[in-house]
Amino acid sequence: QVQLVESGGGLVQPGGSLRLSCAASRTIFNIYVMGWYRQAPGKQRELVATMTDIGVTQYADSAKGRFTISGDAAKNTVDLQMNSLKPEDTAVYYCNMKTTWPTKDHWGQGTQVTVSS
Repeated sequence: QVQLVESGGGLVQPGGSLRLSCAASRTIFNIYVMGWYRQAPGKQRELVATMTDIGVTQYADSAKGRFTISGDAAKNTVDLQMNSLKPEDTAVYYCNMKTTWPTKDHWGQGTQVTVSS
């Protein structure tokens, strides 16, 4: 059973930065998109940013200009650099990797990000 292991969450003041990292516990083949999602208390899980295996990125409006996704599908790693953090960014952040064959969604266990003074 492959696991995605996230790290880098924590408590940060408004305006601060955090870098989240995610890596697979063993090799995952045929990844076509990797991404980060988040879920705040009482809300649905939402997309933050994605990156395809050829490097095409997509961001939620709330993340544009502040967050940067990077990674390597072949190495099964994906990071999320978060700058200018706001209290509304507080959530559990989940790493995701999708494969073409077999068709599968891999999820991490989540890492807590809290933005508070």
